[in-house]
Amino acid sequence: MQVKPFRGVRPPKALVKEVASRPYDVLNSEEARREAAGNEKSLYHIIKPEIDFPAGKDEHEEDVYLKAAENFRLFQERGWLIQDDREYYYVYAQTMNGKTQYGLVLGASVDDYMTGRIRKHELTRRDKEEDRMKHVRVNDANIEPVFFAYPENKELSAIVEKVISGTPEYDFVSVDGVGHHFWLITGEEDIRRITAIFTTIPAMYIADGHHRSAAAALVGAEKAKNNPHHRGDEEYNYFMAVCFPDSQLTIIDYNRVVKDLNGLTPDEFIQQLERNFVVEPTGSEMQKPKNLHNFSLYLDGRSFSVTAKPGTYNDNDPIGQLDVTITSGLILDEILGIRDLRSDKRIDFVGGIRGLDELRKRIDSGEMAVALALYPVSMKQLMDIADTGNIMPPKTTWFEPKLRSGLVIHKLQ
Repeated sequence: MQVKPFRGVRPPKALVKEVASRPYDVLNSEEARREAAGNEKSLYHIIKPEIDFPAGKDEHEEDVYLKAAENFRLFQERGWLIQDDREYYYVYAQTMNGKTQYGLVLGASVDDYMTGRIRKHELTRRDKEEDRMKHVRVNDANIEPVFFAYPENKELSAIVEKVISGTPEYDFVSVDGVGHHFWLITGEEDIRRITAIFTTIPAMYIADGHHRSAAAALVGAEKAKNNPHHRGDEEYNYFMAVCFPDSQLTIIDYNRVVKDLNGLTPDEFIQQLERNFVVEPTGSEMQKPKNLHNFSLYLDGRSFSVTAKPGTYNDNDPIGQLDVTITSGLILDEILGIRDLRSDKRIDFVGGIRGLDELRKRIDSGEMAVALALYPVSMKQLMDIADTGNIMPPKTTWFEPKLRSGLVIHKLQ
C-alpha cells in the first residue's frame, strides 16, 4: 500500500468541539440545520451548506456547492481552520461503551483504489458518487475522511502506543457520549517507518464511506488526466482516510422490519418458516441472536428464536454463508415477496445501535408487522468477501462509532 503524511487543515484546540460534526450522510438537512443553530463555526456549513439557504433548498444545486467552497475559505480566513506547517500522520481514537479503537489518519493512494488494493464490499450509486465528486472538486479538498481497516501490524501498533502516551491535541466527548482523542505524529523516524510498513501490507478495506472513497479517487484520477505535467507525487494522488487495525473493529447488526406478512396470518407465516428453519417461541421479549445462522423474530407480540436448518446455506461460499443472504432468500423473498432490498417500500432497516427495543416498538405500534434481528457480520467475513471480489447484499454492515468530521481536512494542492 502507498500512503503518505499530509499537511492537515485543523481547528485550533479551543474550537474543535464547535467545528467538529457528524458525517454528512448520517443526518438530513433539517437535522443539520438544528444541530448547527447558533453555531457559525459548525462544519455543517461546509458539508451540509444547504442549511445556509431557506428550508427546502435542493442540496444538489450548483450554488449550494459554491456555498460550501465559500464557507471553507471563510473558515480559514477567520482562523477556525488552520493548516499545519509540515506533513504529519495523525492518530485518531474513539471511545464508546468503554472500548477505544485507534486509527491512523493518512493519505491513501488513488492508484491503490483504482487497482483494487483498497478493497470494497458494497456497490456504489453513480448519483451519490457525483454528488461527493462535486463537493471535492469545488473545495479542492477531502473535507471528511473515509473509514478503512487493515490487517493488524505489530510495529504500527507499537508506534501508535508510543504516540498516545503523550498529551493529545484534541480530547473531548461529543453529544452522543463518544470520546474523541487526536494526536500528531511528529517524529521523522516514526513518519518514515509508517510509510515503509504500509508498503508491506497487501490490502486495505473500506469499512464505511464507499461513496466518499470512490468520489475522492475519481477526482484524483481526473486531476491526473487533466494535468499535462502530471508526475504522480502530487497531493491529489492521495485522499484522506482513517485506518484501523481489523482486530479493533466491531460490526454491529443491521436488522430488518417489514410492513406486512404478504397476506399470511402470523401462524401461517410461522408454518412457512418451519420449512427451512427451526422455530422456537421465546416469550414476549426479543432475544439477541446467539450465533451465526440464528435469528430473533418478533411479530404479533411474540418473540421466536429462528435457526436455519443445515443445507439451507453454504459456509464455503463467502456470500452464501451470510445471514443476510439466508434471510433475504428464504424469508424476505420466498415468504414475504420482497425481492429488491434497495427499492421495496415494504421493508426498512434498523441499525443495531438502536437496540432490540426499537424493533419491538415498530411492531407494537402497528407501523410494521414483523421484525428480524440478525447476528452481526464479522470482520473476517467482510475481508473474505472483499478479497474474493464479491459484493455484500444491501444493508449488511453497521459500524459504530462514526468518525467525527472536522478534526482534520486534506487539501488536494
